[in-house]
Amino acid sequence: MYQPPQFKSDDPAIAAELMRRYPFASLVSTDDSGFPYVTHLPLHLEQQDGGFVLWGHCARPNAHWRYLQARPRALATFLGPHAYLSPEVYPDLHRVPTWNYLTVHCKVEARLVEEPLAKDRLLKKLIGDHEPPFAQQWRDLGEEFQHKMLAGIVGFELRVLEWACKLKLNQHRAESHARMRASYAAGGPAERELAEWMDRLGMEAR
Repeated sequence: MYQPPQFKSDDPAIAAELMRRYPFASLVSTDDSGFPYVTHLPLHLEQQDGGFVLWGHCARPNAHWRYLQARPRALATFLGPHAYLSPEVYPDLHRVPTWNYLTVHCKVEARLVEEPLAKDRLLKKLIGDHEPPFAQQWRDLGEEFQHKMLAGIVGFELRVLEWACKLKLNQHRAESHARMRASYAAGGPAERELAEWMDRLGMEAR
């Protein structure tokens, strides 16, 4: 990922927050011909021994798990709030539009999770993230149905080897901050979130 220094964050707490708040990730590998292969899926984040581990699964007919088995190194990306930025925020006319966004990229090493009880634990991590009350319904469905559903997926543990966090919010253009924040604060949900991040990062309006 292109990473100008003014947009780079080395804070693992910020990276973890973005991965948890925006868990619908893009998992990128290569297929057997060497072409990029992407699966869009929710991932569960855990912090272990000072590092990150991601958990997820795909449908068994999805060849992605076979690619992970053959080539375990992959990329998982998370996209947080993002929005257009009009050049109207600048005090002069010699400017162009841009797009602001928050993102985390993770280089991962994959390990398949195929044992039914391990897959059940993995699913319960995701249930806990998104709909905790469903855990009881899942248990009530019975072992036969559970085993059938579990047989239809392949789980994976993605151990994060390296990560990069980018917070692109026009930090290097202080003259735009006041109007940019006002514009975002009056916008939709994503724009309002970006305004909140500007406040959080101490981007003073001038």
